[in-house]
Amino acid sequence: MASEKVLEAKKAKVVKLTEQLQSAVSCVFVDYKGITVEQDTKLRKELREAGVHYSVEKNTMLRFALHNIGMNDFDGILEGTTAVAISNDDQTAPARILGKFAETQDDKFNLKAGFVEGVAYDQAGVMALSKIPSKDVLLAQLVGSLQGPIQKLAATVKAVADSKSDDAA
Repeated sequence: MASEKVLEAKKAKVVKLTEQLQSAVSCVFVDYKGITVEQDTKLRKELREAGVHYSVEKNTMLRFALHNIGMNDFDGILEGTTAVAISNDDQTAPARILGKFAETQDDKFNLKAGFVEGVAYDQAGVMALSKIPSKDVLLAQLVGSLQGPIQKLAATVKAVADSKSDDAA
């Protein structure tokens, strides 16, 4: 009787994980062994503020949930300690935050793999994703790069207009 309850609880957990992974735009798997509770609490707070769901999951449950959404690429990394960071709206937030944290740790916290918009990335790919600035920063950079030429065009048009008004006088 008790084993049936446990089995039902596990099935419910897999269903919940499957739903989370299906609605995710990005997901990163990490090996978190060796970090302190204080570090973990700080990391969780930063992830939560960025809208990223972070939890420690059993590898078997993750494997079932990933297979349910058709992602079989991660069977090899689902060993040892595994935590998962899931974002429903920012493609780079989990990789960016976890990658920055991993750089401060000496092999105590490692990125394993992840996916963005259904495309799987290995450890090196996730590290590359972690270097991409946030969407807001990219938009600010775009606006800044567009502002320069527009200001030069406005100055040139003004200079032409000024020179024509001087010629008319």
